[in-house]
Amino acid sequence: MTAGGSTHIVDVQPRHAFAAFALLGSVQATLIFTLAAIAVPLPLIGQEFGLQRPDLILLSASYGLTFAGLLLFGGRLADRYGGRRTLTAGLLLFAAASAAAPFAPGIGTLLAARLAQGAAAALVAPAAMAVLRIVFPSPAAYGRAMATWGGLSVLGATAGNLLSGVILAWLSWRWTFAVPLVVAVIALALVSRLLPHTAPHRGRPLDLPGALLATVGITLASYGLVVTDVRPWSSAGVLVPLLGGTVLLGAFLYAERRAHDPLLPGHFLLDQRRALALTAIALSACGTAMTSVVLSLHLQQTRDWSPLQTSAAFVPFAIALIASGRAAGPLVIRYGAGAVTTAGLGTGAAGLALLAATGLHAHTPYVYGLLPGLVLLSAGAAASFGGAAVLVTDGVPPQQTGLAGGVLNSAMELGPTVLLALLLSLGSDALSLAATAFALSLTAVLNHRTN
Repeated sequence: MTAGGSTHIVDVQPRHAFAAFALLGSVQATLIFTLAAIAVPLPLIGQEFGLQRPDLILLSASYGLTFAGLLLFGGRLADRYGGRRTLTAGLLLFAAASAAAPFAPGIGTLLAARLAQGAAAALVAPAAMAVLRIVFPSPAAYGRAMATWGGLSVLGATAGNLLSGVILAWLSWRWTFAVPLVVAVIALALVSRLLPHTAPHRGRPLDLPGALLATVGITLASYGLVVTDVRPWSSAGVLVPLLGGTVLLGAFLYAERRAHDPLLPGHFLLDQRRALALTAIALSACGTAMTSVVLSLHLQQTRDWSPLQTSAAFVPFAIALIASGRAAGPLVIRYGAGAVTTAGLGTGAAGLALLAATGLHAHTPYVYGLLPGLVLLSAGAAASFGGAAVLVTDGVPPQQTGLAGGVLNSAMELGPTVLLALLLSLGSDALSLAATAFALSLTAVLNHRTN
């Protein structure tokens, strides 16, 4: 830690840790790949099963609902029983759900598979971070790893958009589930060989009341916000889950204040630097998800592009993302996590503003109408994720690594679900993009003042 609050990393990862990081990073990217890969084939799934728009919205959101709702409990399980054991259990469930999804005869089976995938991901994501803490035991090496880790999720989302279009062009939407299945099976085969054993903290209670209140509250509130896309805010279908979820979350916060060992300690989110970092992650995830959804629909419905052409349009996005993600670690080392997060937020905001101003016109050329905004957004998002991930985990004791992983991934999931639903309800895609750009800019200013 340096004066002024910026976190600097000055260590080098040992060579033997690279293989473990590659395995854990591939799993993390695959979790977000699975979230994003449903977007492009969604219209075809609707045609095959005869689904209406509300069904498609629920199918699209189902994975994220259980993922976000169970993450805090998944983090506690990782801290309680050990990261490697929880990771293995989650991968087994993830593989089973991914194997069932391609054979779904109808919406009910596919929806159940997506919900199970999300529940499994809620176990895997915080457990992977708990194991990562053991792989990189020194704070400096762990911080350097987290600077790279932060960009893996947006890389997974971009890969989901790209590969799903390619798979649709040559095969069926059902083959999109082959990717998470293959990764899960390979990971299960390598876990015991590449990952260290993580000792459980058996003295810690599970806080089951808190877990139940948080899971149901987050899921209900998120669902209420998601369905605003197809129902008015004043309808019972929105108000009942939204108000019910809000009441349960209020009860969760009250219960946590009285709990001996709470699922989410109050001081964890009261740290201003950590709170702003989580906001940066949520908004960056929302911005990239919104761009994916809005542009995918725009290119296919307004410009009549094929799914393969639409996927190809995001190739520069992926290239800029990878380049910025690779640069995030060295930049954090040199300038500090706070400065990198602020710069990433500002760059992402500029990209969204450009897309709002020029990218949604039917006859604007791709090269200067869409491409500059896409490149700026992806470069900024990767930098923001990398710096913010370091800030979120900075100073967290080893026995709370699962908690940190759960909170970090919760922000990453609530961005593309809750925030996306709120911002897309503003009335127009251009206004939604512009509002997200403003939110990123405001967070950048606050983050700069804090760090």
